[in-house]
Amino acid sequence: MWDRVILFASYPGSIRELVFEGFREAVTDAGVTAKDIDASVVCSAPEYDKQRSPSGILAEYLGLNPQPTFYVETLCSSSSTGLKLAYSLVASGLHDVVAVMGFQKMSEISSAESQERMGRGADIQWESPFGTMMPAYYAMYAQAHMEKYGTRLEDLAAIRVKSATYGQINDRAVYRKPVTAEMFADPADIMAGPVASPLRVGDCCANADGSSCIIVASEEKARLFCKKPIWILGFGTASASVNLTGRDLFTGLRAAEQAAAAAYKMAGVGPGDIDVAEVHDCFTIAEMMAYENLGFAKPGEAKDLIQSRETYREGSIPVNVDGGLLSKGHPIGATGGSQIRTIVLQLRGEAGAMQVKEPEIGLVHNIGGVGIYGNVTILCNQ
Repeated sequence: MWDRVILFASYPGSIRELVFEGFREAVTDAGVTAKDIDASVVCSAPEYDKQRSPSGILAEYLGLNPQPTFYVETLCSSSSTGLKLAYSLVASGLHDVVAVMGFQKMSEISSAESQERMGRGADIQWESPFGTMMPAYYAMYAQAHMEKYGTRLEDLAAIRVKSATYGQINDRAVYRKPVTAEMFADPADIMAGPVASPLRVGDCCANADGSSCIIVASEEKARLFCKKPIWILGFGTASASVNLTGRDLFTGLRAAEQAAAAAYKMAGVGPGDIDVAEVHDCFTIAEMMAYENLGFAKPGEAKDLIQSRETYREGSIPVNVDGGLLSKGHPIGATGGSQIRTIVLQLRGEAGAMQVKEPEIGLVHNIGGVGIYGNVTILCNQ
């Protein structure tokens, strides 16, 4: 498996050109051509651009006809779901080499329109008409976590400070400026601006245009084409009630817990075996809950993990040392592929200034919607 990703705050071209950017890097890195790819999977969330059935358009543009192409959508976790589909196609023997392409071109619509579309990821009959958008949903989880475990605003700010530490050195990040705890304490600073209590501007990731491409191959093909293939050890996927009234947990995401348990079981490893992780930090509280859902910290102890800097590059469990979504931005369909790219580079020892010391096993945690879809992928380098 090989991966490349391109992130843009705003990309001026079409979705064809946007996806080509990631595709070109991936096939070059993998040493394959379009003729070597015998199926493709396209991943995005609908309604951000006008193109219906983008998989057909992209297969044509990238020279992947007449090979079959598939379209996958699980909101923000679409390309992680696409990776599992590609793995299944290869493992079943139906295909040998599959390209998984995630993309989102979010700049064609306004912020208000984008929020409305995100809100419609929830139930359009019982929830989204009442104004429940992504920041409001995660704000409710933040309130519950604070109420039960004594989590503070300072603990959430510490996650963003870590994110910015690495976002500054990631040339693919959208936000590359330093962030300090003092900025959150200054009412005049944009980072401290209110969004949905208790979340502030600095607690939220930004929309972005972006594309990613993952090349998945059989062991035989991977060894033939690539000098440094990365191996998939385990997958875990789960789903949860769309309506929050059907949930039994509001200090974490049950689908993430269940996906993690399945991934660990398939991989034959546990939380203590993970050397580096990418988690879905659409909001600071989302990263904090991920620490607990993945077993890196016990319930209520995630705040201790960030305050002790154990999730920094030099810590016991480095998390989001590429800046995460809080720094890179969140191009919905490309996000999972972006996370996979980071772990691939880490396991290859090619992450540059962000490199963790000699990692062997990496984990990707990718969430769709407000915990509607949970995806955990475990990778290794040998």
